[in-house]
Amino acid sequence: MFESAELGHAVDKETYKVEAPTLRNALLQAQLELLEKGTFPLLILIAGVDGAGKGETVNLLNEWMDPRHIATHALGELSDEERDRPPIWRFWRQLPPKGKSGIFFGSWYTEPIVCRAYGTQRGAKFDRQLEEVVRFERMLVHEGALILKFWFHLSKEHQKKRLKSLEKNALTRWRVTEREWKNFDNYDAFRSVSERALRATSTAEAPWTVVEGYDERFRALTVGSTILRALRRRLDEVKPEEHKAEPPPRGTPSIDGKHLTGSLDLSLSVPKKDYRKELEKLQGRLNMLTRDPGFKKIGVIAVFEGVDAAGKGGAIRRISAGLDARHYRIIPIAAPTEEEKGQPYLWRFWRHIPRKGHFTIFDRSWYGRVLVERVEAYASEADWRRAYSEINDFEEQLGRHGMVVAKFWLQISKEEQLRRFEERQKIEFKQFKITEEDWRNREKWDLYDDAVCDMVDRTSTDIAPWTMIEANDKLYARLKVLRTLCERIENAL
Repeated sequence: MFESAELGHAVDKETYKVEAPTLRNALLQAQLELLEKGTFPLLILIAGVDGAGKGETVNLLNEWMDPRHIATHALGELSDEERDRPPIWRFWRQLPPKGKSGIFFGSWYTEPIVCRAYGTQRGAKFDRQLEEVVRFERMLVHEGALILKFWFHLSKEHQKKRLKSLEKNALTRWRVTEREWKNFDNYDAFRSVSERALRATSTAEAPWTVVEGYDERFRALTVGSTILRALRRRLDEVKPEEHKAEPPPRGTPSIDGKHLTGSLDLSLSVPKKDYRKELEKLQGRLNMLTRDPGFKKIGVIAVFEGVDAAGKGGAIRRISAGLDARHYRIIPIAAPTEEEKGQPYLWRFWRHIPRKGHFTIFDRSWYGRVLVERVEAYASEADWRRAYSEINDFEEQLGRHGMVVAKFWLQISKEEQLRRFEERQKIEFKQFKITEEDWRNREKWDLYDDAVCDMVDRTSTDIAPWTMIEANDKLYARLKVLRTLCERIENAL
């Protein structure tokens, strides 16, 4: 894969003087057009061998393009805050919004390649990481991102010359450290691992461009013209007129007539006198679990979804009453803001992932895409169908990093919902809880019910299983939520 990048490519000074200004101007105009249209973000990944001109190229792009609308992220060692989250979290935080550009100097490829080259991780884990990268990039592309990946290559002989040249110059000596020479000594391993990584991750959605890095003029024109072509192709493409999709039809009923939500025993209840004793006991149990020394090694994410008026807020308040207020956050999810609309769908949730030793409680969640967005046709069928696998990937990364993902679906009957709606309309301090949208959603009860059954079937995994809560009796529901949450934390500890 690197053979074409070892041919001694070079551009003479006169050619460069003629082509560079024209390229620079066209690139700037394309960037400004991207900003004006604001339809997609541009991600530029800069990777490759030491001494191949990665840093110089990053500086050149910031010189040629408008630096106000292009953010450069030079990612080095993990901070303590980043170590407490899954590895991909640091990159989610840095994604550029639609209309903007982002340069990643060091990316989600760096850690897997370095660890594999030095033999600190096995091939199976390396392959799994590459598969995760492919799915991550595919998701970004489906969300509209333009991803351009550049690998800067040097032959072993040219890398040695380059490092010695940098070391001799007093102005560039600081760029060659013991680490660079250590990597050079391991050149063959790095080349083998890098080639394997590039072959596995050069996809139709996000292909690699390998650039020979020895001649600075050649690499500058190569990178600049590649970015320009990709930007112009994307900016100039004609899209068919968008139309609002119809809500999906109801699914085919099961042969034996059994139905997930319909099979729940909604008559389950608990006497008030027993409820108070059990509630205090479970809240104390939850609090003691968070004081366990092992709790600092895990994080807890509690996800609440359910039928309107099923009692999500009441269940959440009973959890928070048993927690130290310094260690939890409640995130209510509503319609996305303009900032959130400019990012991939899962961005708004990744930003709230807790540190280890902390709780985050989501009142509604990322499942909105396969529930309300599906039923109300806010998302295309292609978008909500691919969301199942993207959500499973998301939760798998959380679970693998030591996060307890506890997901609760609160279910009540249609009759009980009507009773609660009418009660809310009568009681003044509860009237804010009932809206016209709630009444309108009742008319689509069956469509939502089908969406819930599909959601649970496709996303209830060993790492992040769904717990169905029979919630006609609020007291019973609250106790089951607390008991389940305690059990999940105990298993993790």
